[in-house]
Amino acid sequence: MSSSSTESKMATTKMVLSTIGSVAATAMLVRTIVNDYIPRELHEYLFFGLKNMFTKFSNQLTMVIDEFDGLVNNEIYEAVAIYLGNKLSPNIKRLKISKPAKEKNFNITMERNEEVTDVYNGQTFKWIWLCRQTQPKHFYNHRDMNSTLKSEIRSFELTFHKKNKDLVINSYLPYIIKEAKLQKHESKTIKIHTVDYENMYNLHDMWKPVNLDHPATFGTIAMEQDQKDTILKDLERFVKRKDYYRKVGKAWKRGYLLFGPPGTGKSSLIAAMANYLNFDIYDLELTVLRRNSDLKKLLVATTNKSILVVEDIDCTIDLQHNLANRSAFAHSNGYQQESKVTLSGLLNFIDGLWSSCGDERIIIFTTNHIEKLDPALLRPGRMDVHIHMAYCTPCGFKLLANNYLGIKDHKLFKEIEELIDTANVTPAEVAEQLLKEDEAEDSLRGLVNFIHKKIKEKEEAEAEAEAKPEKVEIPQVEVGMTMEGGELDAGQTHMNLQRLPRPALPRIA
Repeated sequence: MSSSSTESKMATTKMVLSTIGSVAATAMLVRTIVNDYIPRELHEYLFFGLKNMFTKFSNQLTMVIDEFDGLVNNEIYEAVAIYLGNKLSPNIKRLKISKPAKEKNFNITMERNEEVTDVYNGQTFKWIWLCRQTQPKHFYNHRDMNSTLKSEIRSFELTFHKKNKDLVINSYLPYIIKEAKLQKHESKTIKIHTVDYENMYNLHDMWKPVNLDHPATFGTIAMEQDQKDTILKDLERFVKRKDYYRKVGKAWKRGYLLFGPPGTGKSSLIAAMANYLNFDIYDLELTVLRRNSDLKKLLVATTNKSILVVEDIDCTIDLQHNLANRSAFAHSNGYQQESKVTLSGLLNFIDGLWSSCGDERIIIFTTNHIEKLDPALLRPGRMDVHIHMAYCTPCGFKLLANNYLGIKDHKLFKEIEELIDTANVTPAEVAEQLLKEDEAEDSLRGLVNFIHKKIKEKEEAEAEAEAKPEKVEIPQVEVGMTMEGGELDAGQTHMNLQRLPRPALPRIA
């Protein structure tokens, strides 16, 4: 019985091998005929026809995602490349890995012609990354991002069951784009961007980025805990309200005004906000800009999920002067041209139509003298939250002592806290004193002596001021042009002897 069974299996094996050999021989014969007797120009059409013939009997659908869509990048291709970096199967044989200089994470992607299987909503999707070599062309078009500039054309092919076509288009691909954005945001290195004035007319090179290695966090800045909690709550609420902002018809942005004496930690707070949100910073210097059009170009070139910072706003723009938009000057031919950035140009981006050119953006102004700012800049919708950066408090001192000296209590703490309550000492000054000595005892005693010296200098300055004769205050008179019939009437002036009251805004003390 076993002998006849073995003979049957051997006969079957011989028949299978014979069939395979016949098929292989036939394939080789067909290949030889095609190569020898059919012009090479027709090969592609022949194989394309055969492929279509077999496809008609298949229930699979293949979707091609090219790297470029005409002259622009294909957003879906970029998202798939990021998404599949975390979906590589254990069976994959080749990977691509890279790490740009000064970046903190590795970039892992699939190698060409490798296949990855993904499961979404219970359905299986197969991905393959294809790279096709192209012949270099002598024709050069600096706008063409496709084959005229590249030696290969890259694309992803997605294969799935035909019944899942609507699922792919309406759910799967949008999910991939969303996940890719999240992965890119979480893994990115925070950068601070400064204006590159040599490339002011190149939209993609206006800002020059460098890595932001500032270590400030909300746990290290010297600020009252209640104030920190309020700021954190406001930031978290802002980033979660995309749908709400669209529902009420407002641009998804938030304005913060940081005001207080120098050295109170305004720059550190900005860095802490950037580190907390993982947002890039764009540092804008207004004084070097010549016209409002340059300002618009720079602001449009900023990215979403970013913080735009204008430091010392009271010093960088003549607000009162520009309120009347009097920066225009007349040439000999009567043509008027802007000579510098105006307040109206700045406000148009913060709160006008240009404010909608981007999502999830934070705008921060800093000033040492809030009383110098015009009410037009401070109203709700522009600077939504005012944060007072005060002098160092006993709570702030304890935090600094813990950060710099690693101690939470000391016999000199009580004396220092009493002195800080009466002296105007900034957190920067306290931190500088704590850094001067290696031993905690020496650092704290040096801080005590420093505060006593500050108090003495303050008392001497007050005594000197009282000894001087009192000056008569003359009300400030503002002279400016008025509008008559929509045109400026240079012959008329108005006097404003009393400043208009400021609008009530949320203020974090």
